[in-house]
Amino acid sequence: MKRWYLLTAIGRDRPGLVADLAKLVLECDANLEDSRMTILGSDFAVMLLCSSDQSSVGDALAVGAKRLERDHGLTILLRHLEEGPRSAIPAPGSRLYRVEAAGEDRAGIVASICGVLAEGGVNIADLSTRSRPGPGGSPHYELRITAEVPDGTSPRELREALEREADRLVIDVSLMPAD
Repeated sequence: MKRWYLLTAIGRDRPGLVADLAKLVLECDANLEDSRMTILGSDFAVMLLCSSDQSSVGDALAVGAKRLERDHGLTILLRHLEEGPRSAIPAPGSRLYRVEAAGEDRAGIVASICGVLAEGGVNIADLSTRSRPGPGGSPHYELRITAEVPDGTSPRELREALEREADRLVIDVSLMPAD
Protein backbone atom coordinates (compact mmCIF):
# COMPACT_ATOMS: atom_id res chain seq x y z
CA MET A 1 0.00 0.00 0.00
CA LYS A 2 1.37 3.39 -0.98
CA ARG A 3 1.81 5.88 1.86
CA TRP A 4 1.91 9.63 1.29
CA TYR A 5 3.71 12.32 3.32
CA LEU A 6 3.94 16.07 3.15
CA LEU A 7 7.21 17.48 4.47
CA THR A 8 7.54 21.23 4.94
CA ALA A 9 10.76 22.93 5.93
CA ILE A 10 11.75 26.51 6.65
CA GLY A 11 15.23 27.80 7.39
CA ARG A 12 17.83 30.40 6.55
CA ASP A 13 18.57 30.16 2.84
CA ARG A 14 21.86 28.49 1.96
CA PRO A 15 23.35 26.38 -0.83
CA GLY A 16 22.74 22.66 -0.33
CA LEU A 17 19.42 22.91 1.51
CA VAL A 18 17.41 21.33 -1.32
CA ALA A 19 20.07 18.63 -1.73
CA ASP A 20 19.86 17.78 2.00
CA LEU A 21 16.08 17.44 1.88
CA ALA A 22 16.06 15.44 -1.36
CA LYS A 23 18.75 13.15 0.07
CA LEU A 24 16.63 12.57 3.18
CA VAL A 25 13.67 11.50 1.01
CA LEU A 26 15.90 9.18 -1.03
CA GLU A 27 17.61 7.65 2.03
CA CYS A 28 14.19 6.87 3.51
CA ASP A 29 13.18 4.85 0.42
CA ALA A 30 10.60 7.44 -0.54
CA ASN A 31 9.89 9.06 -3.89
CA LEU A 32 9.66 12.82 -4.31
CA GLU A 33 6.33 13.21 -6.13
CA ASP A 34 5.78 16.98 -6.14
CA SER A 35 7.38 20.07 -4.61
CA ARG A 36 7.20 23.82 -4.18
CA MET A 37 10.19 25.83 -3.09
CA THR A 38 10.92 29.53 -2.72
CA ILE A 39 12.91 32.17 -0.86
CA LEU A 40 10.79 34.44 1.32
CA GLY A 41 12.63 37.22 3.11
CA SER A 42 15.92 35.67 4.24
CA ASP A 43 14.49 32.16 4.60
CA PHE A 44 13.92 29.29 2.24
CA ALA A 45 10.57 27.49 2.39
CA VAL A 46 9.85 24.13 0.83
CA MET A 47 6.95 21.69 0.63
CA LEU A 48 7.68 18.15 -0.56
CA LEU A 49 5.08 15.50 -1.38
CA CYS A 50 6.65 12.07 -0.91
CA SER A 51 5.36 8.53 -1.27
CA SER A 52 6.59 5.04 -0.45
CA ASP A 53 5.39 1.47 -0.29
CA GLN A 54 7.52 0.88 2.82
CA SER A 55 5.60 0.86 6.11
CA SER A 56 8.54 2.31 8.05
CA VAL A 57 9.06 5.37 5.85
CA GLY A 58 7.13 7.73 8.16
CA ASP A 59 9.36 6.90 11.13
CA ALA A 60 12.50 7.19 9.00
CA LEU A 61 11.43 10.58 7.64
CA ALA A 62 10.64 11.81 11.18
CA VAL A 63 14.05 10.76 12.51
CA GLY A 64 15.83 12.30 9.51
CA ALA A 65 13.81 15.50 9.83
CA LYS A 66 14.81 15.85 13.50
CA ARG A 67 18.46 15.41 12.49
CA LEU A 68 18.18 18.14 9.84
CA GLU A 69 16.44 20.44 12.31
CA ARG A 70 19.24 19.96 14.83
CA ASP A 71 22.18 20.06 12.40
CA HIS A 72 20.96 22.85 10.10
CA GLY A 73 18.60 24.97 12.17
CA LEU A 74 15.55 24.07 10.12
CA THR A 75 11.94 23.98 11.24
CA ILE A 76 10.33 20.89 9.73
CA LEU A 77 6.78 19.58 9.83
CA LEU A 78 5.99 16.07 8.61
CA ARG A 79 2.39 15.13 7.93
CA HIS A 80 1.04 11.73 6.90
CA LEU A 81 -1.71 12.09 4.28
CA GLU A 82 -4.14 9.36 5.33
CA GLU A 83 -6.12 9.50 2.09
CA GLY A 84 -3.24 10.29 -0.25
CA PRO A 85 -3.18 13.28 -2.57
CA ARG A 86 -6.36 14.89 -3.85
CA SER A 87 -7.56 14.63 -7.43
CA ALA A 88 -5.74 16.45 -10.19
CA ILE A 89 -6.17 20.15 -10.78
CA PRO A 90 -8.76 21.23 -11.73
CA ALA A 91 -10.96 19.15 -9.45
CA PRO A 92 -13.90 17.40 -11.11
CA GLY A 93 -16.80 19.81 -11.54
CA SER A 94 -14.59 22.89 -11.82
CA ARG A 95 -12.70 24.91 -14.41
CA LEU A 96 -9.26 26.46 -14.01
CA TYR A 97 -8.96 30.26 -14.03
CA ARG A 98 -6.21 32.78 -13.38
CA VAL A 99 -6.80 35.78 -11.16
CA GLU A 100 -4.26 38.59 -11.34
CA ALA A 101 -4.31 41.75 -9.27
CA ALA A 102 -1.85 44.63 -9.21
CA GLY A 103 -1.60 48.06 -7.68
CA GLU A 104 -0.05 50.15 -5.00
CA ASP A 105 0.96 47.93 -2.07
CA ARG A 106 -1.45 48.15 0.84
CA ALA A 107 -2.70 45.88 3.60
CA GLY A 108 -5.69 43.70 2.82
CA ILE A 109 -5.28 42.94 -0.90
CA VAL A 110 -4.86 39.17 -0.45
CA ALA A 111 -7.54 38.91 2.24
CA SER A 112 -10.04 40.88 0.15
CA ILE A 113 -9.50 39.12 -3.19
CA CYS A 114 -9.41 35.68 -1.55
CA GLY A 115 -12.55 36.58 0.40
CA VAL A 116 -14.43 37.26 -2.84
CA LEU A 117 -13.25 33.92 -4.23
CA ALA A 118 -14.27 32.07 -1.06
CA GLU A 119 -17.74 33.64 -1.18
CA GLY A 120 -18.06 32.27 -4.72
CA GLY A 121 -17.08 28.76 -3.63
CA VAL A 122 -13.81 29.04 -5.55
CA ASN A 123 -10.87 26.92 -4.42
CA ILE A 124 -7.37 28.42 -4.63
CA ALA A 125 -4.91 25.91 -6.09
CA ASP A 126 -1.88 28.21 -6.21
CA LEU A 127 -1.14 31.74 -5.01
CA SER A 128 1.92 33.94 -5.25
CA THR A 129 2.52 37.58 -4.40
CA ARG A 130 5.35 40.01 -4.60
CA SER A 131 6.03 43.63 -3.86
CA ARG A 132 8.59 45.59 -5.81
CA PRO A 133 9.39 49.22 -6.51
CA GLY A 134 6.82 50.80 -8.80
CA PRO A 135 6.77 54.08 -10.69
CA GLY A 136 8.07 56.88 -8.51
CA GLY A 137 9.49 54.39 -5.99
CA SER A 138 6.18 53.52 -4.29
CA PRO A 139 5.74 49.79 -3.63
CA HIS A 140 3.84 47.95 -6.39
CA TYR A 141 2.02 44.75 -5.36
CA GLU A 142 1.25 41.81 -7.64
CA LEU A 143 -1.01 38.86 -6.82
CA ARG A 144 -1.41 35.78 -9.03
CA ILE A 145 -3.86 33.00 -8.27
CA THR A 146 -4.71 29.76 -10.00
CA ALA A 147 -8.28 28.99 -9.00
CA GLU A 148 -10.76 26.15 -9.42
CA VAL A 149 -14.07 27.78 -10.30
CA PRO A 150 -17.09 25.47 -9.83
CA ASP A 151 -18.97 24.69 -13.04
CA GLY A 152 -22.12 26.26 -11.59
CA THR A 153 -20.42 29.60 -10.92
CA SER A 154 -20.82 32.34 -13.51
CA PRO A 155 -17.40 33.70 -14.52
CA ARG A 156 -19.08 37.01 -15.41
CA GLU A 157 -20.60 37.38 -11.94
CA LEU A 158 -17.32 36.35 -10.30
CA ARG A 159 -15.43 38.88 -12.45
CA GLU A 160 -17.89 41.61 -11.47
CA ALA A 161 -17.51 40.80 -7.76
CA LEU A 162 -13.71 40.90 -8.11
CA GLU A 163 -13.90 44.22 -9.96
CA ARG A 164 -16.07 45.76 -7.23
CA GLU A 165 -13.49 44.73 -4.64
CA ALA A 166 -10.65 45.99 -6.85
CA ASP A 167 -12.38 49.37 -7.16
CA ARG A 168 -12.63 49.56 -3.36
CA LEU A 169 -8.92 48.71 -3.04
CA VAL A 170 -7.91 50.96 -5.98
CA ILE A 171 -6.13 48.12 -7.78
CA ASP A 172 -6.50 46.36 -11.13
CA VAL A 173 -7.84 42.80 -11.26
CA SER A 174 -8.49 40.30 -14.03
CA LEU A 175 -10.11 36.87 -14.25
CA MET A 176 -9.33 34.71 -17.27
CA PRO A 177 -9.43 31.02 -18.17
CA ALA A 178 -6.09 29.34 -17.47
CA ASP A 179 -4.27 28.10 -20.54
